[in-house]
Amino acid sequence: MEETHTMTEATPPVPPVPPTPQVPLSALLAREDLALRQLTGPPADGVYLHTAHTSEMSDPYPYLLGGELLLTAGVHIPEAAGTGTGTYFDAYVARIVEAGGAALGFGLAPVHDTVPRALVAACESHGLPLLEVPPQTTFSGVARAVWQLMAQARLAELRRVTEAQQSLAAAAARPDPVPSVLRQLAQRIGGRAVLYGPEGAELAGAGRLPDEATRSALGNLARLVTARASTATDTAAGTHLSAYALGTGQGFVLGVASPRRDPADHTIASVAAVLLSLLTGEHQTGTGAARSSALVRLLLGAPPEEVAPLLGTTDRWLIVHASPQAGTVPDPVAASALGAALGSPLVDTADDVVRVLVPAGHSPAPHPGWTLGVSAPAAADALAAADTQASRALTRARATRTPLLHHRTRPSLADLLPPSEAESHARTLLAPLTPPLTETLRTWLSLHGSWDRTAVALSVHRNTVRQRIARCAALLGADLDDPDVRMELWFALRWE
Repeated sequence: MEETHTMTEATPPVPPVPPTPQVPLSALLAREDLALRQLTGPPADGVYLHTAHTSEMSDPYPYLLGGELLLTAGVHIPEAAGTGTGTYFDAYVARIVEAGGAALGFGLAPVHDTVPRALVAACESHGLPLLEVPPQTTFSGVARAVWQLMAQARLAELRRVTEAQQSLAAAAARPDPVPSVLRQLAQRIGGRAVLYGPEGAELAGAGRLPDEATRSALGNLARLVTARASTATDTAAGTHLSAYALGTGQGFVLGVASPRRDPADHTIASVAAVLLSLLTGEHQTGTGAARSSALVRLLLGAPPEEVAPLLGTTDRWLIVHASPQAGTVPDPVAASALGAALGSPLVDTADDVVRVLVPAGHSPAPHPGWTLGVSAPAAADALAAADTQASRALTRARATRTPLLHHRTRPSLADLLPPSEAESHARTLLAPLTPPLTETLRTWLSLHGSWDRTAVALSVHRNTVRQRIARCAALLGADLDDPDVRMELWFALRWE
């Protein structure tokens, strides 16, 4: 397993490749104006160029950086090189391969009318692509074509990275930010993205891996990052693996498996790592030591009013109850992200409700994908009552389909009835109605019985509204012109 920041001494050094966009050799061969022809070597689709370089040196090694299409007219070839075993060409091609050259282009005329057979044999032996450059094609024209293809690749790379950044940022703003970011990352790299916890367990993932061995290798790489490094790479079964430590000392790791490893993929994964670091990090209003001290004191029996100052700079708090609008059970990471959005790290997840303790100076705002109930400001010794207030506010918010509701200090008739009894009454009263009739009745009552405004709100004809309301009256056996009946139905619809 190879780490990006180390190199084993026994491994021969790999020639560095210039940090430029690579272009496939096949794209250069496809240029009809160049009329290049491949004589030997591996398929052009699997060969990538980083630049073009012209040299007539018998040993081009010192002048190559790696990834070049080396162009030569054969001026350096001695007259006796074409006879015998071709020792000169074998040594020449071996040095190009050793330097990391990607391909060799041999120009016809004015020195050679044909490509030497011994050179073709040497390139075939060493697996180096050999191109024939016709007399009408200049080396400068080939180099210009390479740079044009590189510019196109750079533009495509920048566009891809920009689009990925935008989609990852949008995913981070969703109600389930961590799974959304992982899904976007897996889609953008065409592989799999996994979030590992401090203990090495797979907390969330998206995308697919070719086999279980690759999954195991990615997990091992993540554990290596946690223990020894900030990033690491490896390859398993032809799949490129990368691992990124998230934050400082948090223990979370992003694991990435993809069919390729190029600068754009690395940039996209790095953006995702930064977002996940923010989403999984400790967003806090005080130090971790202070919060730990507060927890210890509570467990040892200290009164809440004594512990409260350790949790922040306020002695009054709001309690927020939140539930996902999709009806799913919130995962701990999504709950932590919600707490960060509300400005507090004090988050608790129980069943389908997330509870957040927020300093009273922070005014919670609606959060996409969540339904929130907020208590009145409370001192540390009144948090139990505030918790009940937040629970009731969340219940009302769910019933009225409101993204956020605050506890009302003014008494309400709804507060006199236990939520379970109110919901049971609403189900029984509205049972005869179908969903379209229920929605029509809800809209009609909210608009004070206006036929025209209800028709506009529901995008139907006003006669359709009249027919539906008449049908509701018949099914319910009620006089919908009676204010008491309307009040009871509205109460039921709020809890339905």
